[in-house]
Amino acid sequence: MITIEHLSKEYRSTQGQRHVILDDISLTVPSGSITAVVGASGAGKSTLAKCIALLEKPSHGQILVEGIDLTTLSGEALRRQRRLIGSVFQSAALLQRKTVWENIALPLQWLGVVPHQILSQVNQLLESVGLSDKAKAYPAQLSGGQQQRVGIARALALNPKVLLADEATSGLDPEATQSIIALLKRLREEYRLTIMLITHEMEVVRQAADAVAYIEQGKIIQFGQVGHLLGCPDSLLASQLFPLNPLPSSKPIEVSLRYTDKVVTFDWISRLGQQGISVDILAAHLENIAGCLVGRMRIAISPSIGFDTEEFVRQLKEWGLHLDNPLSVLSLQEAG
Repeated sequence: MITIEHLSKEYRSTQGQRHVILDDISLTVPSGSITAVVGASGAGKSTLAKCIALLEKPSHGQILVEGIDLTTLSGEALRRQRRLIGSVFQSAALLQRKTVWENIALPLQWLGVVPHQILSQVNQLLESVGLSDKAKAYPAQLSGGQQQRVGIARALALNPKVLLADEATSGLDPEATQSIIALLKRLREEYRLTIMLITHEMEVVRQAADAVAYIEQGKIIQFGQVGHLLGCPDSLLASQLFPLNPLPSSKPIEVSLRYTDKVVTFDWISRLGQQGISVDILAAHLENIAGCLVGRMRIAISPSIGFDTEEFVRQLKEWGLHLDNPLSVLSLQEAG
């Protein structure tokens, strides 16, 4: 588990001006989960990752990994605890003159692990990331996705409890991105990892993350489970995770719906039709997240005579749908 409490990071310019990069951040990442941190460029995402890995020392606050506050440690104690955290960045930062096998073996060699243990562990890691056949290859002979796999394997060499992935899929083609997402999810189970993803790619968040935090100007302004964010009608993250792209030849927007974490009745549109209420889908973004269908939808409805707004809202709720703007339905009723 990672627990961040009131974390701040600031710099002083040569003129003595104070620049706050992280401002009183508190965040808990449960053991075995994948939590994403998203935000615009310059929001503080990468600085947060560097502080967690103690590559940068926070100005204030605590960083607890497995219950131990890393900010209070120094010397050998800090080095020992930092081994609990593996890091992989946008650039895999591989040594070009060393083979794939040699790059992965480096952390173990620096620690003085005996050769036969290095051989066994590196071979196991190569198999885990699907690169056993590339052991003797050099980084220049690999694709971008393969290089990231080597970086991930190297990050896991010291058996960390936490994996920090800072823009690990940025710049990769869609197929390689999907491959890295699937790999991280599998490694999370195989190595019992807690993973923090630093990313600007909402597709990665939707497919990989259990929870997501939105950081803006050094502050976390929203945090929640990916599947539950749709329960907040004013959720900034929901609108970014599930954007509504209008379908061709769509009609004016009338009603906005959210699929909740309940099981949604699959034939709700035809049921409305049986009541004389026609439905046109204007835009929709629906996905299966952690075994639950979630998403957002805009529809245009044409209510029949005697349309009952309260009954309409009640039925939608019973079917596992939430109406964001019931007043717009009421206005349709009044207009009719």
